[in-house]
Amino acid sequence: MPPSSIAQFMLLTPLALVAAAAVSVAEPGSKPTRVLLASLVATTTSFLLGIGAAVLVAVQGATTSQMIGIGDVGLSFRLDALSVVMVLLVSFIGLTVVAFSRNYLDGDPRQGSFVGALCLTLAAVLLLVTAGNLFQLVGAWIGTSLALHRLLVFYPERRGAVIAARKKFLTARLGDACLIAAAVLLASAFGSSDIASILEAAERSAQTTIPWGAAVAAFLMAVAALLKSAQFPMHGWLPEVMETPTPVSALLHAGVINAGGFLVIRFADVMVLSAASLHLLALVGGFTALFGGVVMLTQPSVKASLAWSTTAQMGFMLLQCGLGAFSVAILHIVAHALYKAHAFLSSGSIVEVTRATAAPAASDGPRAGGVLAGFVLALALYAGIGWSFGLLERENAAVLTLGAIVVMGLAVPIALSLRGEGVAGVVVRVVAGVGGATVAYFVLQSFVAWLMMPVLPPVPEPGVLGLTIMGLAVISFAAVTAMQLIVRVWASTALGVAARIHVANGFYANLLFNRLIGADKRLLAHPFP
Repeated sequence: MPPSSIAQFMLLTPLALVAAAAVSVAEPGSKPTRVLLASLVATTTSFLLGIGAAVLVAVQGATTSQMIGIGDVGLSFRLDALSVVMVLLVSFIGLTVVAFSRNYLDGDPRQGSFVGALCLTLAAVLLLVTAGNLFQLVGAWIGTSLALHRLLVFYPERRGAVIAARKKFLTARLGDACLIAAAVLLASAFGSSDIASILEAAERSAQTTIPWGAAVAAFLMAVAALLKSAQFPMHGWLPEVMETPTPVSALLHAGVINAGGFLVIRFADVMVLSAASLHLLALVGGFTALFGGVVMLTQPSVKASLAWSTTAQMGFMLLQCGLGAFSVAILHIVAHALYKAHAFLSSGSIVEVTRATAAPAASDGPRAGGVLAGFVLALALYAGIGWSFGLLERENAAVLTLGAIVVMGLAVPIALSLRGEGVAGVVVRVVAGVGGATVAYFVLQSFVAWLMMPVLPPVPEPGVLGLTIMGLAVISFAAVTAMQLIVRVWASTALGVAARIHVANGFYANLLFNRLIGADKRLLAHPFP
């Protein structure tokens, strides 16, 4: 059997999940035994088929199934390194979330309906990441948003959840319009709706003449990705959907929110045809990463802090895409998804864990000298380990820029260890831990770059504006990192307390959006726009 025919078996993944959702409709009640069993079977089937797809790609390379439909309208499945990684990630998280929901909503009269909606959302996401043609891609993109919307308003009596879902709904429709227009332009520019054919044609166009439609489509896809991934200034809905059940938060923050990054990475060959599109991703993503990271530090709620963390992480992931480091962005998506799924599903016990393991707080933060020493030690670690891997000799400016930002993250624990008594032993342990994390980062980065080599274009060489953006990113992250460390000294002062209030409210960026959508009591009666 040819690989293209085997790829058609991927249709079983969404079909199994849709079947489980159908069972939830046929079996209402407070003890939906068949629904829970069907959902576990469906998610397990999806994960096993993902493993089979990985073996197929490893043995025979990338392939696209034959179209199931009429003309350019129908279903086809693209199996390559990127789609296989995403299928395994989504199906594993889906299996975990569905299993968690068995106990989380036990006794809820609408548990079956909830699990069915989960399965429907997972089916849409799997159709998206395996899409072999533009029609399926756009349909699954829209379907994912609509299926998730019902989960966000699972408790329609909760005012906050309804307002956040309304904002997300309107933002998603803007993203849908951008993606539809981009799909039409791509099909017109390259004369095909087959994604593999489009990517091959885009790769050839990079060496010749770039169709104007492709450049405009790249820009529209960048906008769609920014809207899908809750980037500033349309970010407000993401931190506000915390009134949804915890499994929804886990699925959203670990899976669905990554759709924007996946879109950019899937069409990387098209994106590199438009420098303006990459610059837009880098600027907006970089600013959102800094903005979300600062606000996250001031949140008193565990889930609110995790939500702002997701906003920041999605910004950093799109910054990576904007710099052309697509393989690094894939590593970021996988690592963040696994971490955030665990964080949300275990958020109920985080208070007890913190109380049991937290050390007494220091009276003040590190001095300026400690901050400088932290940066120097982190830079030395990164440079030494990077040189031993040979990466610093062959990587270009984009990856080195991201490496410099990684140094900022490494500097924080080192600087915080350079205070109090018994510094030497603490610093040695912290430096050893940071060094181990750096080694793991380089190993994983090298592995993902090798794995994605047949799928992704090489990192583009930046122009003057690109280099300027990279320099601005490094300076900005360095400044925020230093502020994060030094601010501990004056956080308890009157100025620090006042500033914390404004930061914790996200500088009130959501107020205008709330007014535009009419965030009043009328929404309670009309949760679905």
